[in-house]
Amino acid sequence: MEPESFYNLLQLPRKVDPPVAETLAQGEKRKYLPPNSRKDPKFEELQKVLMEWINAELLPEHIVVRSLEEDLFDGLILHHLFQKLSGLKLNVEEIALTSASQRRKLTVVLEAANKSLQVEEPQAKWSVESIFSKDLLATLHLLVALAKRFQPSLPLPADVQVEVLTMESTKSGLKSEKSVEQLTEGSTDTDQASKDIFDELFKLAPEKVNALKETIVNFVNQNLDRLGLSVQNLDTQFADGVILLLLIGQLEGFFLHLKDFYLTPNSPAEMLHNVTLALELLKDEGLLKYPVSPEDIVNKDAKSTLRVLYSLFCKHKLKESADGGPRGSPH
Repeated sequence: MEPESFYNLLQLPRKVDPPVAETLAQGEKRKYLPPNSRKDPKFEELQKVLMEWINAELLPEHIVVRSLEEDLFDGLILHHLFQKLSGLKLNVEEIALTSASQRRKLTVVLEAANKSLQVEEPQAKWSVESIFSKDLLATLHLLVALAKRFQPSLPLPADVQVEVLTMESTKSGLKSEKSVEQLTEGSTDTDQASKDIFDELFKLAPEKVNALKETIVNFVNQNLDRLGLSVQNLDTQFADGVILLLLIGQLEGFFLHLKDFYLTPNSPAEMLHNVTLALELLKDEGLLKYPVSPEDIVNKDAKSTLRVLYSLFCKHKLKESADGGPRGSPH
């Protein structure tokens, strides 16, 4: 967080409080986010989307991020996130307790990330120093780059830009300069076309949702019939993950040992375990094109449940249609 005196600086540009000057070495530049920039709705939405994405990715490791500004600086969460996204194992200590060891860990993680992103540090909009000093802008630039590289379907808000104040310490005192920082690109026709079809379906054609549900129910029951199971309500019967796992096993040819999941889950945690496992299997098979939170399935979110089942429907039912090709839209 910026020093409290800096907010006074933003309100009274001609007056500089000593604590601000003391934080900058002579010749050093630093960017600050004014309060109005922090409260920008699109800026807040970008942080929310990225935080939910990280928490969904790291849910199996029981890691929860509550603040992008405060929780990522020491490299621990970035380490787990990069390994999960890239599948690479980094040779770095798991727990770093001292400032020096945290900085070393962060350096290893960022070197690996930059290599994967094909970015040289001088051109990167982040650095070990900026991330370690809890620079929110640098952290967001890094996360946006990782999301675009490893989760291109993540629905980041388009054209997010905020006003920043760059402070420079000179021999004659502090100098300030306002500028606009671009965090995400503007939307294009291609971006619009690639928006998740279920957002549009639920918003613009709710009358078609029930018809699609009926089609999916028939598809599900055809494949569960050999197990002596049937489904009547898509919104509720998949919340514990059991039927979803059995369906995936039938369709994808997986054998799921009973020790791997809870056949009769008795708590939300056991339900979450089942659903998380199911989503991981779908992601491994390349079927889940759009990020889905396991909590949404457990909480009986109709759109998320339908989105998951439709991914299976596209692969296993539509390919059997007369023309042999999957159709990409539930319309």
